[in-house]
Amino acid sequence: MIQKFIPLDEGMIIMDEAILKAKKIIEGYPETKFSGEEYQRFYECVYYMCTYHGSNEKTMQLYEKFRNSLEESIFSTVLPNLINKQGENLLREFVVIWSNYKLMARWLCRFFEYLDRFFIPQHIELESLNDISFSCFREMVFKKLYCRFIEAALTLINQEREGLHIDSVLLKNVLDIFVEISDHRGVNYYQDFEQILLTEISGYYSRVASEWLLHDSLAEYVRKVSWCLNREKQRAHQYLHPETEAKILQAVRYHLLDQIAIKLMEKRQAENSGLMTDYQEMLSKCAGMSLQEGSSPSSPEEWLSKLMASSAHIC
Repeated sequence: MIQKFIPLDEGMIIMDEAILKAKKIIEGYPETKFSGEEYQRFYECVYYMCTYHGSNEKTMQLYEKFRNSLEESIFSTVLPNLINKQGENLLREFVVIWSNYKLMARWLCRFFEYLDRFFIPQHIELESLNDISFSCFREMVFKKLYCRFIEAALTLINQEREGLHIDSVLLKNVLDIFVEISDHRGVNYYQDFEQILLTEISGYYSRVASEWLLHDSLAEYVRKVSWCLNREKQRAHQYLHPETEAKILQAVRYHLLDQIAIKLMEKRQAENSGLMTDYQEMLSKCAGMSLQEGSSPSSPEEWLSKLMASSAHIC
């Protein structure tokens, strides 16, 4: 590659051209492409500006230009498209914008690649271009709207639990972004969401346990527990991460069975006080079921099957 002088002002104008075209992607035109000639022109512009001037100050200006181009795109396009949306519409727009933003950032990273290869490694305090693209979106968009994303996702999950049809693919895409956008310093947004979800589930099943105890027979109660465990397992397979499934099943079993074992015993005693020995044996299975046993994929269904068989025998 022949050394070529490109004045700083002229080089910045050339890179503005690259940035302006790349922004079309985030503006809703993901089909925007760059030809091989365009890519070479923009890459070489950065290369010549860095190598000819031989000044860290000039190269740092290019580094800041990369960051500023992302921040300006977020201010001018991303936030206005998200800020006034709610619920499922917010999540749907979020998924599209994140995909387009990453595509735009990938093109810009390619044009400014010389910085990643030769400048940034000499300055360990600087983020890589890819890290900048993630951190800008994380700080300016994700953290700002995180609570609204969680609220919208939980609303969809609760709607499905109540029997409504939801877009499970959309929900899975959103939760995958929670994982993807978590940073390397230990902040895991999916784990934060998981804790909130488990708290919601605990509250929900505590309420329904009280309602079922009041209105249902023990046999019907057990059938509902089995149905809920199966449905929660199916739900987890659709859009939650695998490690979340066991935690949800444990929470459901705890609030529907373990926590109210004594009340279940009292209920069965009221239904048939003459068969307490068999009933106590049945409830001991409920109270004695450990979390370790529950970690086996088949154990909730197997345990409930035995419990239902005992209940049928008593009745």
